[in-house]
Amino acid sequence: MAEFLPVIIVGSIIGAFAIVFVIAYLAIRKEKEQQDDDRNMSDKELVARLLRYAKPYWKSFVLVFFIMIFSIVYDIVSPLIIGDIQNLVKDDFELNDLYIRVVAYAGILIVSMVCTYFQAIILQKIGQKILSNLRMDIFTHIEKLSHEQLNNIPVGKLVTRVTNDTNSISMMFTNVLVTMVKNAMVIVAVLGSMLMLNYALTLMVLCFVPFVVLFTVIFRKFSRRAHRKVNDARTDINTYLSENLSGIKITQIFNREEQKMQDFLERSDRLKKARINQMFVFGIFRPMVYMLNISTIMCLMYFGAKGQIQDTVIFGQTITSAIVVSFYMYISKFYNPIQTLAEQFDVLQRSFAGAEKIFTIMDMVPEIVDEPDAIELDEIRGEIEFKDVWFAYKPGEWVLKGVSFHVEPKQTVAFVGSTGSGKTTILSLMVRNYDIQKGQILIDGIDIKKIKIASLRKHFGQMLQDVFLFSGDIRSNILLREEGISDEEVMEACRYVNADSFINKLEAGLDDVVQERGNNFSAGQRQLLSFARTIIHKPAVMILDEATANIDTETELLIQDSLEKMKNIGTMLIVAHRLSTIQHSDNIILLSHGEIIEQGNHQELLAKKGQYYHLYTLQFSKQQLEQK
Repeated sequence: MAEFLPVIIVGSIIGAFAIVFVIAYLAIRKEKEQQDDDRNMSDKELVARLLRYAKPYWKSFVLVFFIMIFSIVYDIVSPLIIGDIQNLVKDDFELNDLYIRVVAYAGILIVSMVCTYFQAIILQKIGQKILSNLRMDIFTHIEKLSHEQLNNIPVGKLVTRVTNDTNSISMMFTNVLVTMVKNAMVIVAVLGSMLMLNYALTLMVLCFVPFVVLFTVIFRKFSRRAHRKVNDARTDINTYLSENLSGIKITQIFNREEQKMQDFLERSDRLKKARINQMFVFGIFRPMVYMLNISTIMCLMYFGAKGQIQDTVIFGQTITSAIVVSFYMYISKFYNPIQTLAEQFDVLQRSFAGAEKIFTIMDMVPEIVDEPDAIELDEIRGEIEFKDVWFAYKPGEWVLKGVSFHVEPKQTVAFVGSTGSGKTTILSLMVRNYDIQKGQILIDGIDIKKIKIASLRKHFGQMLQDVFLFSGDIRSNILLREEGISDEEVMEACRYVNADSFINKLEAGLDDVVQERGNNFSAGQRQLLSFARTIIHKPAVMILDEATANIDTETELLIQDSLEKMKNIGTMLIVAHRLSTIQHSDNIILLSHGEIIEQGNHQELLAKKGQYYHLYTLQFSKQQLEQK
């Protein structure tokens, strides 16, 4: 019993040291955890879902597994060779015997290095393919979400999910999983080799394993929590940046730079504290494992020296210098994977935390989906009918109340009314940006819910008040990457809507650079480009939502001429506050608080001298005053 006293003493010190660290850490972590909207998932669920992305590449992983076995040979055989050299040096030996062992050692080392190289190359390729597939899946899923769902998720949060969170998963496939399997195999193989070499010393090593397990369990729990807080803080700062950099002009106009800077510093400080906390968790685990390593070596040296000095036999096992040397190397190879486990667990928990965020988005069920029996429509005539349509963005707060109207093919119908009357909502419902609660919407006599969403929307062209242009050039913004359309056709569409009036003045023409959101073009020019974009795709129904609201008089004349031409293409639906732009419409529908109160053509509505007459008189009088 006395000979095991050093082990007992060292173990007691380690246990006390561990308890102090755990108590200190728990005291620091008493503050209430900040909760977010993302649900927590179990490791088992996350691994199962992530491995689905690895399944197509299982053959490559099997190949890596066999390569990994060859690289492990070095870890197992090298201590035995060194121990054999130790024995060889003690006795009379020939240099040839030493050369053979040195060459064998070098050969095993070279094979291990080559295997490790090919293992890394294969895993990097697999990891990037998996990462690309995952990134594509989440982006495709985001595209399927309804407008209402997208309105409830900040853009910065979605960007973080597609970029940062997917990148955090990459290391899991390229390094962590395979390395963890390899390290587990190394630990088992090392323990087996040590048992065969000297089971008494092996039992001494195993005395420290429970502490390793304890520290690992504690680290795993708090590491995941720390990574969640880092991800939440990073998402918050990305969301803030996305919103405020887009609105930086408003910040400058109202001289709010200092306030915005303070808001940013607060978020940056939260991210800093979260990262420090993450590093603190990581900083506890590795020193503890290193202390176990040193403690094990101390016990080995004690028993090894005692065996050499006093010729001690422990449990019937003789301890020679060769065994001590081999065990010294084996202990390092036993604890190295465990120490590396800290980094692997750190990366793994970062991957799991990122995967939780990604799968939370991917688990959102799209609210607008195709019916099982939905059909494709190759062509439509452009007949539209609303039958007693009721719609609310929030339950009970009706935006449309029993709206009914009929639009004949190639008619021009205008919707007018005060802000919030439901004009834009009607246009959004036609293309199923939202689904109605009651009633029916028909296209060519077919309920739009019976038509595939992509098939329905391809027959609509939308020209909105806030025109969005993508970074690139004019051509790509008109074509939207659709193939098979020549430059001549593009310019023909531009001439048709009078967009050629400014494109021909540009030095690069269609190749002229479009900056972010089209900021290098005027509102009128952007609107003309949106008209050309709509015309070139030949829609059967065209939607203009306040398309002439923010333009100058000269550009308005060009747009009015374009609208007259576009009426010949198909059905046209217009929302406008300027009644002068809709006087020639076939039908004008006046809305108030979600209900139709008047409809007819311009002359009919003026003759009624109702609400439309009042609005027209008000705008006409205002224009006369402005002219004076």
